[in-house]
Amino acid sequence: MEILFTVLLVFAVVFFIRGIKIVKQAEVMIIERLGRYNKTLTSGPNFIIPVLDQARSFEWKYSREVGGRLVAYLQMLDRIDLRETVYDFPRQDVITKDNVSIQINALIYFQITDPLKAVYEVASLPTAIEKLTQTTLRNVIGELELDQTLISRETINAKLRSILDEASNKWGVKVNRVELQDITPPPAIKDAMEKQMRAERERRAIILEAEGQKRSQILKAEGEKEAAINKAEGAKRARILESEGIAEAKIKVAEGETQSIKIVADNVKSYSNPASYLISIKYIEALQKMVDGKDNKLVYMPYEATGILGAVGAVKELIKDTKTNAN
Repeated sequence: MEILFTVLLVFAVVFFIRGIKIVKQAEVMIIERLGRYNKTLTSGPNFIIPVLDQARSFEWKYSREVGGRLVAYLQMLDRIDLRETVYDFPRQDVITKDNVSIQINALIYFQITDPLKAVYEVASLPTAIEKLTQTTLRNVIGELELDQTLISRETINAKLRSILDEASNKWGVKVNRVELQDITPPPAIKDAMEKQMRAERERRAIILEAEGQKRSQILKAEGEKEAAINKAEGAKRARILESEGIAEAKIKVAEGETQSIKIVADNVKSYSNPASYLISIKYIEALQKMVDGKDNKLVYMPYEATGILGAVGAVKELIKDTKTNAN
């Protein structure tokens, strides 16, 4: 009797221990009872009936780089990870719209949002996502030419994410991001692209050099134009100042002559006619200029010779009167 009790006690302890399931955070377990879905175990301690309840196995894929190559392998798990997962797919050959074969390596970031759909709606979720990504990538790249493929990564990523998210929604999966790691064209195409890029750079260099020379010539012409304008303005200003100086000099001379005439008139008005005096002075000055030249052989006397003699007499009389007054 004691042996039977001991056996039953051990059986109960083992049964209880095997019935306890501790699930980690961000993980769930799908429990089936006699082959049918029973419940979903969330994080924390849970209890099941060991004989009747069984955890549903779930296929998961891991990828690892071995010898420079990406190797993927499958593993059967009894727990489903709800965290975001990244799949690194091996390179695949894709043909563009202009019939160029290129190799593309893609990354997909997804997260299981509904564990039941991930288990019961698809036989192998990782394989289904991989194949769906490969076929969708071929379809998207097939609609683009090589040049568009190389410069439209963001557009391709957004389009792939939208298509994959919509298609994998019934599997309880949310596709967050899709990234194209590498796009490798064939060597011949790569050489042609390098030559094209080199030619384009040379063309841009020539254009930039021509633009620089054009700009230099424009600046030089503008500088010469401004210099000529400044020079003309300076010459104009100099001529204006010179004319103003001459005018002021003439005004000063005229003012001096006016003043001298006034003084002479005041001095001679009591002795003789001032007008006759001034005319006499002018006649004498003109006569002096006529006989200044050394080579002059002829002397032209003015028609009014008597006027000159009269002027000389007037001057003589003026000088005599001046001396008398002085004494």
